[in-house]
Amino acid sequence: MAKKAETVNMVDQFQEFKELKNIDKTTMISVLEESFRNVLAKMFGTDENFDVIMNPDKGDCEIYQNLEVVPDGEVENKDMQIGLTEAREIDPECEIGEDVTRRIFFEKFGRRAILTLRQTLQSKILDLQKDAIYSKFKELEGEVVAAEVHQIWKREMLLIDEDQNELIMPKDEQIPGDFFHKGDVVKAIVKRVDNPNNNPKVIVSRTDERFLRRLFEQEVPEIHDGLITIRDVARIPGERAKIAVESYDDRIDPVGACVGIKGSRIHGIVRELRNENIDVISYTANPSLYIQRALSPAKISSIRLNEEEKKAEVFLHPDEVSLAIGKGGMNIRLATMLTGYSIDVYRDIEEGEEDIYLDEFSDEIDGWVIEALKNLGLGTAKAVLNASKELLDQADLEDDTLEHVMEVLRAEFDD
Repeated sequence: MAKKAETVNMVDQFQEFKELKNIDKTTMISVLEESFRNVLAKMFGTDENFDVIMNPDKGDCEIYQNLEVVPDGEVENKDMQIGLTEAREIDPECEIGEDVTRRIFFEKFGRRAILTLRQTLQSKILDLQKDAIYSKFKELEGEVVAAEVHQIWKREMLLIDEDQNELIMPKDEQIPGDFFHKGDVVKAIVKRVDNPNNNPKVIVSRTDERFLRRLFEQEVPEIHDGLITIRDVARIPGERAKIAVESYDDRIDPVGACVGIKGSRIHGIVRELRNENIDVISYTANPSLYIQRALSPAKISSIRLNEEEKKAEVFLHPDEVSLAIGKGGMNIRLATMLTGYSIDVYRDIEEGEEDIYLDEFSDEIDGWVIEALKNLGLGTAKAVLNASKELLDQADLEDDTLEHVMEVLRAEFDD
């Protein structure tokens, strides 16, 4: 009875293989044979003189041992040789120097051999499962997946997909407005697949800019069909994003297609991104026009470009400066990310108006201080002197530093 139970356990191992997903039959047979051979090698010192025939459909295997026939009493290695008398019980016509083959019944080797086989198979199965998971998600990098929240920790969240695969979403890959409970179904993009010590770790993200791209592809058929292309994306997750699109069909308005009638297409994306404000602009290869569109809703008076250094000096009416900068400098940051140009914003100096660009004070004011003020759209002395305290606070300068700046600028006009 014990042998029968052990044989059933062996068949169970075949069944476990047959139920594995993403494991082809050829690989299954190869791994099963390798597992049997590993055990045979441990028991007999070698597996070279064994034939292993797998029958996975039946749930068993056949093992044959090939032995050299030697004269009786001259058997030096019973695992490689067999005496003539014993050999003729297998093959009555065999002669010395020939090989005879006898069948080995694995289950007769005892519980230890079967336990070793079972452990070897389980190890191989686990390795195959890990390889399958790694391969599957490596191909899915950059694609959207949906999974259920299983556990929430301080620094990361564990998700389980429909195939019971584990996905990890670190805190910094979650949108600031995200708030999930156990059991919630979450959409995210497969950011990367790490594989330390053959232990795949799937990292998913909702802050990656590719997540925004994929959501647009899902919501806008023209993008999915290749009629509209997403050229550039810039995101401050959960706050604001800019996306530049281009149409290959003159009859299609790329911006209108992405937004949809009364915002029908973009509203779903905005909700998924926790009300992230999304600006859709039409891409152009003209850098001046591209920067102008990227700084929308501000209206630009003129632009001076340095294409070699990827720098742009943008001049605006004083009333437009705050729009170009945006709350907390967000609009100009996104425009810089989108276009790849470093953008400095300047207030137009009207004819007859006495004013001086901040760069002229570089011998009295540190360069990093001037840059901090220019990043707020304060490119001239009077722009700084007339700026509100709330705007100046965004430069994050020490009180002493800001007071020094004011003294230097006031002195210029007092003179």
